[in-house]
Amino acid sequence: MSGSSELGIKQPVFKLFLAGFITVTLLKLFFAAVLDLYSDEVFYWQASTYPALAYSDLPFMTSFLAGIGAMLDEGNPFTVRLPFIVLGSALPFLVYWLSLPITNRQQALESAGICLCVPLASFLGLLAVPDVPLLLFGVLSVGFFDRALRTNKLKFWIATGAFTALGLCTHYRFFLYPTAAILFLCIFSPARPQWQNPKLWLAIAIASIGLAPILWFNLSNELSSASFYFIDRHPWEFQLTGLLHFFKQAGLTSPPLYFLFLFALFLLYKESQSGNISAALLLSVSLTNLLVYFLLAPWTDATSTSIHWPLSGYMPLVVFAPLALRKFHQWATERWSKLAAFRLTAMIPAIGFLGTLTAFLGVGSQAFQEPLQSILGTGVLSNKMAGWKSFSAHTAAILDSNFPLSAPIIVTDNYYTAAQLEFAGISTETYTLDRDKAVRDGRLAQYEIWGRDEKGLAGINDRAVLYVNEDSALTVLEKKELLGVMCHYIDNLSHLGQLSLFNKDKMFSFYKANSLVSIDKDYRARPCPFPAQAWIDHPPANQILNGLVTVSGWAFNEDIGIDQVDLIIDDTIIASAQYGIPRQDVVNVMSVSTDPNAPGLGFTLLLDSSQFSDGTSELAIDLINKQGTRTRYGKRTIYFQN
Repeated sequence: MSGSSELGIKQPVFKLFLAGFITVTLLKLFFAAVLDLYSDEVFYWQASTYPALAYSDLPFMTSFLAGIGAMLDEGNPFTVRLPFIVLGSALPFLVYWLSLPITNRQQALESAGICLCVPLASFLGLLAVPDVPLLLFGVLSVGFFDRALRTNKLKFWIATGAFTALGLCTHYRFFLYPTAAILFLCIFSPARPQWQNPKLWLAIAIASIGLAPILWFNLSNELSSASFYFIDRHPWEFQLTGLLHFFKQAGLTSPPLYFLFLFALFLLYKESQSGNISAALLLSVSLTNLLVYFLLAPWTDATSTSIHWPLSGYMPLVVFAPLALRKFHQWATERWSKLAAFRLTAMIPAIGFLGTLTAFLGVGSQAFQEPLQSILGTGVLSNKMAGWKSFSAHTAAILDSNFPLSAPIIVTDNYYTAAQLEFAGISTETYTLDRDKAVRDGRLAQYEIWGRDEKGLAGINDRAVLYVNEDSALTVLEKKELLGVMCHYIDNLSHLGQLSLFNKDKMFSFYKANSLVSIDKDYRARPCPFPAQAWIDHPPANQILNGLVTVSGWAFNEDIGIDQVDLIIDDTIIASAQYGIPRQDVVNVMSVSTDPNAPGLGFTLLLDSSQFSDGTSELAIDLINKQGTRTRYGKRTIYFQN
């Protein structure tokens, strides 16, 4: 297939599309196989083990697809993602199908190729997330609706209703599609007579079936899902930073492609003004999705407003993007040479495809933490999709060595850690004390329904317990609070050690209890293994040290007490500090009540800096409590200059 003569050149469009599609598909397959499931994915898998019409955050579609994949090979992240890879990989072909009756075969193929150049669209399918079926059913519903409007064939009206119903079973955001259709039928005058078409009402009746899961869940659970999305999830207070979303989208889409989409939006408007019913429909779908996103972004929680949400608004623009490219090429040809115009035109999708490759490599880099850390350093790469296999294997070893007679129940500080252990087949009895992420993600109500939350834990007696904290995701105070909760439930909680992954970028602590007890018992009668807390008063970070230097600060460990404070320089123990200096100020400010050493919480040490070579070093302290647990604290950079 040759390229477009309208560009004045011959381009192997089909070959370019095929090469791009194969590249993207191979990247999806590879990274889907090497990356662990992240929190959303493993939750949807867990939800699939509790079949239902809907869950606290979403209707059933995503968990249904994840469950189908999981049946192929239990505990394999790749098979969980496989249905999503298939559906996500179909998107360019659906774009071709959507474009074909509106443009022509050449432009439809070019639209499919441009779809591969939109990073978020081409990336779709790598992860087992609801955006995959949402976008798939969205494009199908729009395409069949367009065909129904132009032909009035019953089969297209039925298909429109059916795919809209399926879309409503994916996510609350799918409501923007029928909203766009209603606005189109109300505002676009040539479409208004359709309200009198009985086939339209048949499609609406079929589509309404998709409301059943959402209505069932909310009516059965005090409207908890609806209240989360429309009330609890966001502060609904204006935030100036929300205005930056326009620029974020430009950067994410790639600036040249983003401005091409703006031009395509203008072309859609011009075509709709001339009476083009297909263009008017696409314009309504695009504007509804984009305007809702950009208008609401300043009023919503930045951590809960995802940058991929406008993707549904970009897909209609992809249909008219080839026309926008042609007009840009014509404009460029009038001002520069044909070769320069061609290069500028080709650069727009090329930069977008480079963004696609960057997105894959950016996410996929998590699978290669150890070698990349030697280049990039720690704290750079995300580890949301890495380390879970190692964590599960370590947990299994702890269970074998500490619970030889019977399997304990497992309690975790967050929901996704519990779900990871179930996914790995480590346990079928996991509970969570999650009071943070489960709330932010709208999933706490679901764990209450399943009886896998703190309330469910309170109903269990006389069972051994393994408690797991993801230390790297908690502050010291958060960890202390959660340990205090656990100590209400157990007879005696003992620390089993810590797992450190990726040079301490991902860390877990493990605790053992012989038996659950009544929450009414006073846990203060038994020591709780709270984390130690400390501060280095001197020297401050980035201090230049010479001669004799006093290292001082304070440290305490509620319920247990500190036994020793060691000075650490460049990961080497230098000496033990004098500990036990009275610090009533620390007792008062930090509300220390149960440390047996109080008020003797201060430490001091005289350091001879001449023992060290000039240059940059890293200073820290190790706290050893009276149970023998060692914790590093106060890491900071210093400079020796003797």
